[in-house]
Amino acid sequence: MKHRPATPHVLAFVGAACCFASAFGYQSKQAPADGPSMDGVTTIAAPGVPGPLSLLGEHARAVVAGKQGGATAAVVAATRLGEGRIVAFGHSGFSDAPDVADTRRMIRSAIDWARRCGEGPPAIAADGGWMKGLRALDFKPIELKEITADELAKIDLLCVTQRSISDREMDAIRAYVRSGGGMLASGLGWGWLQLNPGKTLDQHPLNRLLGEAGVLWADGTLDKTCDKGFSVGDPSPLLNAKTALDFVLSAAKGDSKEGRAELTQAAATLTLAVRTVPADDRLLLPRLRELLKAHDGELAPTDKKPLKAEDALSRLLLTLEVEQLRATPVDEVRAHPAARDFPGAVPDGAERIKRTLALRPDVPGWHSTGLYAAPGEVVSVEIPPAAERGKLEIRIGAHRDELWHHDKWKRVPEITLERPLTAATTHVASAFGGPIYLVVPNDCKLAECDVTISHAIAMPHYVDGKTDLAEWRERIRSAPAPWAELESDKIILTIPSRVVRDLENPDEVMKFWNDLSDAHATLAGIPLRRPRPERFVADVQISAGYMHSGCPIMTHLDVAEHFVDAKKLRGGDGWGFFHELGHNHQSGDWTFDGTGEVTCNLFALHAIDTICQPKPGTRGHGAVDKPPDVAKYIADGADFAIWKRDPFLALQMYVQLQKEFGWEPFKKVFAEYRDLPKQDRPKSDAEKRDQWMVRFSRTVGRNLGPFFERWGVPTSAEARANIASLPTWMPPELAADTEKAKGEK
Repeated sequence: MKHRPATPHVLAFVGAACCFASAFGYQSKQAPADGPSMDGVTTIAAPGVPGPLSLLGEHARAVVAGKQGGATAAVVAATRLGEGRIVAFGHSGFSDAPDVADTRRMIRSAIDWARRCGEGPPAIAADGGWMKGLRALDFKPIELKEITADELAKIDLLCVTQRSISDREMDAIRAYVRSGGGMLASGLGWGWLQLNPGKTLDQHPLNRLLGEAGVLWADGTLDKTCDKGFSVGDPSPLLNAKTALDFVLSAAKGDSKEGRAELTQAAATLTLAVRTVPADDRLLLPRLRELLKAHDGELAPTDKKPLKAEDALSRLLLTLEVEQLRATPVDEVRAHPAARDFPGAVPDGAERIKRTLALRPDVPGWHSTGLYAAPGEVVSVEIPPAAERGKLEIRIGAHRDELWHHDKWKRVPEITLERPLTAATTHVASAFGGPIYLVVPNDCKLAECDVTISHAIAMPHYVDGKTDLAEWRERIRSAPAPWAELESDKIILTIPSRVVRDLENPDEVMKFWNDLSDAHATLAGIPLRRPRPERFVADVQISAGYMHSGCPIMTHLDVAEHFVDAKKLRGGDGWGFFHELGHNHQSGDWTFDGTGEVTCNLFALHAIDTICQPKPGTRGHGAVDKPPDVAKYIADGADFAIWKRDPFLALQMYVQLQKEFGWEPFKKVFAEYRDLPKQDRPKSDAEKRDQWMVRFSRTVGRNLGPFFERWGVPTSAEARANIASLPTWMPPELAADTEKAKGEK
C-alpha cells in the first residue's frame, strides 16, 4: 500500500507502549526518511517546556529543532519502521494542536505524510490525549476501546501518547506500523522521569515503542528559537547520531574539513544519544566502546584544560564512560583519572574509618556525616531492620550540578550518585569520590536510628554548638579529606578543605550565616527554625550563572575563601550570597514578570540593613549605591519593557517604598500572602501586579496607584479604584527628578 498526501480517512489515537527492541535495526544502505512538507510553515508553538528527541537510525531525521546549549536538538522528527511512517513530537502539548503560528498546519502536514491511504468515508478513532487537537483540526474522532489487529486494519493513522498498553496491544501496534500503518507520537522525556522516580528512559513507553525506529525521548529541555516557539528551517543532518558519529570519526582522521560549529553540533547530538540509548543498543554503543578502549585514561577535563565543544570525540567518549559507570558493579568501580583534579585526591596513607551516626528522620534532605568516600573505593552502610523500608538513600558527592549543556567542561559533567538503602548492609562506590550524605525523604515516618558507615575518610567538619573549638583547632580541621563542611541547623557550607586549614573562628563564621538565615526568614515571614538547612556548595563549574539558587545554592571556587571571612561578610560584602539565598525565599505570588531578579534583592538589602555594618552611604552593591537614572527613565516615558529588563532600575521602585515605609510593611504583606487561601492567590501576571499594589497600599494606608502609574507598571482600573479612597503618596524626589529631567531634555 503506497503513501500519498491526502485527507485522512481514519485516525486512531491511543496511548501506547511497546516492549523494548534491543536492536534498533538500522540499515546503512536505505535512504533517509523524507518527512512532512513544511511548505508555508515558518514557526510552530513551544507548548510547555518541550524536551529533545534523540535520533539514532538512518531513517530518522529532524523536522524542527530547538536550542539546547550551544547546539540544537530535534523537537519534531520523522522516521520509518518497516513500511510505516512516524512523526514524533517532543511534548505532549502538541497533541492539543495549539492555535499558535503555523502549528496546526504543521500537524496536518504530519498527518498527511504519515497516514496510510485508504478508501471510504472518514472514520476517526481517538483517545483523550489527542481528542482536543483532532477536533480543533475539524476531525470527528470516536474512541477506540481496544487496540487489536482487526481494529488497526481499519485505520490510516495511529496517534500515541506515553501511556502503557498491554503486551497484546503493543504487538498489534508493531505489526500495524511495519505493514504500512502511520503514527503520530507525542511525549516528554524529562517530565516522564519526574513522574516516575526510580525509572530510566529505557522504560519510557514511547522509547520502548519507537526505539527500533531510531527515535528516543531524551532528558533535558529545549529553548525557543523565536518569540512564539520554534522557527522552522532546515535542521542539520548532524542531529542524527549515526551521521554525527561518522562525521566525528572522519574529522578525527583528518578526512573532513570540519568547522567548530559542526563539531559542536555533532558532539551535542552524540552526548544526548549516549545518555539516552539503552545498554543493549547494537549500533551506536559497540562502535563507541571500541573507541573508548583506544582512549582509556585520557579523558580528564580540568579548569586549565577543559574539554571544549569542538572536542567532539573526547566529549563523546567521556559521556560514554559516565553512562557505563551507572551500570558498573560496585566491586568493579575504579577511580576515574579526572577525580584527582576534581573533586580532588585523597592523601596517601589517609586512614579509613568506621563511624556510627544518629540519624534524625524528622529532618528531610541531605544529612552531613563528616565522612568522605575515596574515589573508586567501596563504602559500606549499615542500617537497622526497621529502616530498610524507610526509603533512605546514601549520596556520594555534593557537586550535583550537571554540565552536559556547556560549551566547556572544566570537570566531568556528572560526578555524584545516590543509592537506596533497602538492606541491612549496602555497598556503594563512586569513581569520583565525595562527601557522604544520608538522604531522608519528605514525611519520613522512621524513628531516630543509628547508621554505621565503614571504610570512609574523615572530613574537616564543624557543627555549630556541638564541635569543641579546641578540638577543631587541634585535630578536626586537619582531617585528610579534600572537602570540608561548616554546619548549623540553618546553613551548611561545603568548601575545599584548604580554606579551613587555618580557620580559627568557625563559631564566628557560623554566627554570621545563622544571622543571615534569620534575617531572610524574618523578612519572608517564615519561622526562624527551618525544616532543613539551606546549603551552599562551591564548585569549579556550575550549571548556570556565576552563582545560582536552589538546594544546594551553587557558587564558583573563587569565592570559597569569602564564605569564611566573617569580617568581610559583616561589612556587607556578600551580595551574591545574600541574593541567591533571597531567591530561595521568593514567592511566585508577589514576583511578577520582570521581578525574578528584583524581589530576591529585597532580602539582600534587608540583610545588609539589619545584620551588617557596611561603609556609611553604601548598601552592598554599586548598582544600588549608584542606581540607574530613574528620572531619565520616567521622563522618557516610563516604558515597562525597559523596567523589566533592568533589575536594578526596577529595584529602585521597591527601594523608594522601603525608604518611606521601612521594612515592616514588606514583612506584613509577605506574611499575608503566605496565609492566603488557594482561591485568593493571583492566577495571572496581571493579578500579581494588582494584588501587590493593593495589598501594599492597604498595609501602609496610602494610595500607590499613581506611584505605579508613574513607574509605568501596569495595573487595572479596578485595582486602582479599590484603593482610591486612601490618601495618595508619591516620593517627592520622584516628582522633582522627573521635572528636572524634562527640563534638561
